[in-house]
Amino acid sequence: MTGLPALLGGLPETHRDQLLAIARDRSFPGGERLFDEGGAADRFWLIRSGEVALDLYVPGRPPPVVETVGPGQLLGWSWLFPPYRWHLGAQALAPVDAWEFPADQVRAPCTADPELGYRLTLRCAEVIAERLQATRIRLLDLYAPRTAAS
Repeated sequence: MTGLPALLGGLPETHRDQLLAIARDRSFPGGERLFDEGGAADRFWLIRSGEVALDLYVPGRPPPVVETVGPGQLLGWSWLFPPYRWHLGAQALAPVDAWEFPADQVRAPCTADPELGYRLTLRCAEVIAERLQATRIRLLDLYAPRTAAS
């Protein structure tokens, strides 16, 4: 299969097929909130088209966007780790088409098949590491001391 999201592309075909059998097609109009920080993380998505802004709750201010995810990317990893609460909020920037995966229906086969669980967790950890690195770079851009031009 070509054009698979990275999360699925790195899995053996049997595991990929097992996960895709759980997925359902979802569409969100631009501007729709998919989830809010602190809410129950009971699903995740693999974006096929469109973009979703990940934002952070700041009292008294509009939520600043900390990351944008688009086609081929994973949206949501909080479903994987107890207490299963979203760490950020998410809003569709434009119409979004995605595969939606109910967390409990993914965690069950991962528990039954430790190899699937390990491989999927490893793929999610890679996404988390990439996003943490990107956040680190953004924070450096925002808060690093400015030097005077020579």
